[in-house]
Amino acid sequence: MAGVTSVKVKESLDELVQQSQQVETPKDKERLQVLYWLKQEKPPSIGAIAKAIGKHRNTVGRWLLQYREGGVSAMLERKVSSGGVRKIPQWAEEALAKRLKNSEHGFASYGAVQQWLAEELGVEAEYHAVYQMTRYRLQAKLKVARPQNIKQDCERRESFKKTLQMTWSC
Repeated sequence: MAGVTSVKVKESLDELVQQSQQVETPKDKERLQVLYWLKQEKPPSIGAIAKAIGKHRNTVGRWLLQYREGGVSAMLERKVSSGGVRKIPQWAEEALAKRLKNSEHGFASYGAVQQWLAEELGVEAEYHAVYQMTRYRLQAKLKVARPQNIKQDCERRESFKKTLQMTWSC
């Protein structure tokens, strides 16, 4: 950050105080405080200022570089991230939610969900994206019935369940 220490603050101390009273966020006040300290007769070093406000000297240097290039407005300007673009469109998410609510057509794994999205809806998505959407956004857990032995006699199983209930209720 060469040349940052030679930043000349154009605003007066009174203007800086007035601006710091008008800003809404503490982060903006912090940045204006840096300018205020640099406007003093004997300004502290960038390192001392950074230590005083609890930031790294490179961060303070970046703020001053923004100030030098565009003034106070550029220094206070915040770029808001648009966030990541979802890999799975909203319509596909809604179709999956509808499919997950149908108890007859469940999924055995998140890989099966991924495959269903690709085959039925034409949406290619990574496993992790499918897992995140299914588990956290849709708050669905994939549950599969435990396998049953084909040799089991259904009537005996049901009679056992009834007998078991009677013994526990007594």
